[in-house]
Amino acid sequence: MAKRRRGRNVNGIIVLDKPAGESSNRSLQRVKRLLDAAKAGHTGSLDPLATGVLLLCFGEATKISQFLLDADKKYRTTIKLGIKTASGDSQSETLSTSPVNLTREQVERCLDSFRGEIEQIPSMYSALKHNGVPLYKLARKGQEVERKVRHVTIHHLELLDFREDEVDLEITCSKGTYIRMIADDLGDMLGVGGHVIVLRRLQSGPFMESASVTIETLEAEAQTLGPAGLDHYLQPADIAVEGLEKVDLPTDTADYVRQGQAVISRGLPTSGTVRLYDNGEFFGIGKILDDGRVAPVRLMLAGLEND
Repeated sequence: MAKRRRGRNVNGIIVLDKPAGESSNRSLQRVKRLLDAAKAGHTGSLDPLATGVLLLCFGEATKISQFLLDADKKYRTTIKLGIKTASGDSQSETLSTSPVNLTREQVERCLDSFRGEIEQIPSMYSALKHNGVPLYKLARKGQEVERKVRHVTIHHLELLDFREDEVDLEITCSKGTYIRMIADDLGDMLGVGGHVIVLRRLQSGPFMESASVTIETLEAEAQTLGPAGLDHYLQPADIAVEGLEKVDLPTDTADYVRQGQAVISRGLPTSGTVRLYDNGEFFGIGKILDDGRVAPVRLMLAGLEND
């Protein structure tokens, strides 16, 4: 007989305002303990330096985490010019320093090169893995390996402020974009070097900074209300896939899908990935087949109420 997973059956997404100075996994484990949750995962790690929107998925919501990983992100960052670092942020050694005598117009002209589709070579201080080992662990040992060029898209890049040797930017970008590399490349382009000193994620997919909660708030409420008292911060999993077309099936048809079968139903779209509902209750992700049927891709277990 299988052992029951320890912890409460908690389902949904918490939009955490991650504090500076700790890893995304450390923040996840702290919140998981506060909720006494049996199963949890985060989507789209933030560097220890960074703050802001970190999406924590609990229970059945972990099944749609890939959609959040693939979502666009929005950041606000401050770049320090005149100092180039090994990692592109303030968490590593200085490689070079240069005097800064630039104008706002010079910075603006260089920023044009970062709008639209661009190429990036991931930093050796990234969490990407080489033969199963995170690059940052190799970097700390003084090792360097070849990294493949990535193609990412900068949808929006705005210069918010320019202060002699500091630049404030707001950036909306596709998944996999390294803000540290934008700082590093911008500094190189300006001829003075540069690195990130402040980084805050404002949005991840449909989840906004305004919906976030701090760990301090969760800790304070948990002390008086207990783990279940934090459940009101859990957002429904289907918000993460609200960009997909909605398909609401009759219960008898939905039951066949839950059994792994493809079905035909009135009003199905002609193609694409869809979110599936059983008379208004979200129960998974489906895909429209070439013959017009909808087949299950990722299904939620029945009974998503939190313990």
